[in-house]
Amino acid sequence: MNARIDFFANPVAGKVLRHINSAGKAAGDAGLPHATQELVKIRASQINGCGFCTDMHTKDAAAAGETQLRLNLVATWREATVFTEAERAALELAEQGTRIADAAGGVSDEAWANAAKHYDDDQLAALISLIAIINAYNRINVINQQPAGDYQPGQFG
Repeated sequence: MNARIDFFANPVAGKVLRHINSAGKAAGDAGLPHATQELVKIRASQINGCGFCTDMHTKDAAAAGETQLRLNLVATWREATVFTEAERAALELAEQGTRIADAAGGVSDEAWANAAKHYDDDQLAALISLIAIINAYNRINVINQQPAGDYQPGQFG
């Protein structure tokens, strides 16, 4: 499989990616635990069928010390006992925020209240932003048919 265009070499795409990356850095530096950030990115990428982002974020998480068991269970986090209550709240928010078109009311008040029990306003702002940003990346990569599997941890940062 080949990408439809070389998104990483295209000058217009490069400008867009720089802005998205800047937003990602701002959200990533807002105090949300790194493991939670990666779990959210992985789960949204799984839902969206983005192989490139799933590859990237599972490898980056593993390189940062995440266990293979937890990485294997992200897609089935509801049944898994290896995630904290805070991580579970973030994963629920990520799922509902990613599946907005599938839910009549968007993100439920219950999911929001649960996340708000575990995270302060800055962390919630970061979580909302990360969910939006990874969904943007997922859409870019899925539309472009960006191949997965060759990513090396830390390759883009």
